[in-house]
Amino acid sequence: MITVFGKSLRGPSPLTRLVLLVLLSAALMMLDHRGHQLERIRAALMVVVYPLQLVASVPAALYYGVTSIVTADGELQARNEQLEAERQMLLARLQKFEALESENDRLRTMLGAATRVADRALVAELMGVSLEPFSRRILVRRGAADGVSVGQPVIDAYGIVGQVTHVAPHVSTVTLITDPSHAIPVLNNRSGLRAVVFGSGEQDSLTVPYLSGTADIKEGDLLVSSGMGGVFPAGYPVAVVTAVEHDPSEGFLRVRVRPAAQLNHGKQVLLIWPGQRAAKGKAP
Repeated sequence: MITVFGKSLRGPSPLTRLVLLVLLSAALMMLDHRGHQLERIRAALMVVVYPLQLVASVPAALYYGVTSIVTADGELQARNEQLEAERQMLLARLQKFEALESENDRLRTMLGAATRVADRALVAELMGVSLEPFSRRILVRRGAADGVSVGQPVIDAYGIVGQVTHVAPHVSTVTLITDPSHAIPVLNNRSGLRAVVFGSGEQDSLTVPYLSGTADIKEGDLLVSSGMGGVFPAGYPVAVVTAVEHDPSEGFLRVRVRPAAQLNHGKQVLLIWPGQRAAKGKAP
């Protein structure tokens, strides 16, 4: 009801309003289709409505932005982890290649040294080290099946390592020159002095007992195998003198030497068959 000048007027019914609005909408659409008369109104309304549209789109933009950042960060983290794992694998392979290269260099050096003193040489891989106190023995992966025999000399590229003392079909025990039970006749490479080098039981030390106070031996002298006994090839390094002490109250010198061979390095040694070359070395 609408009151005008004190009189009550009844408004149009809902159906009438609907019909009028439909007709008005149809008229406006026809007018806009034919003459494009509403473009300016539409443009003005878009200018007014644009800020509202922009504000309404902010939550969605924030959501997609945060989602993309989180996704990108996760992907980058996963990629970094993958690259780090690949880098570690490459470093491990590089270390393995360097170790193999060093091992090959040692083998070439040993084989080159063996050709000078033996007719035949056989590379033997180290399997184990004796843990008994004062016992210096190693186990190698060569045995009777490879032609190894008791008493056979064992060397490396730098000197005499020891000799075979026990043989099995596929493994052998080598007693090192540092073992207390081992002795080897030597010559002083400088003065020609004959002596015998004994194992001390220590890891990297030997002794030369029973040398008189007038013996011509000095610190730094190289002691080589004399070839006596026919076991070891003559002229191959055995030890280097590290200390010579002379106590006037005693009749003998105290001589300490260290092995020329690298007893605590590498994983291979050389089993040799001196043959005729050792005999030629003993001739002088």
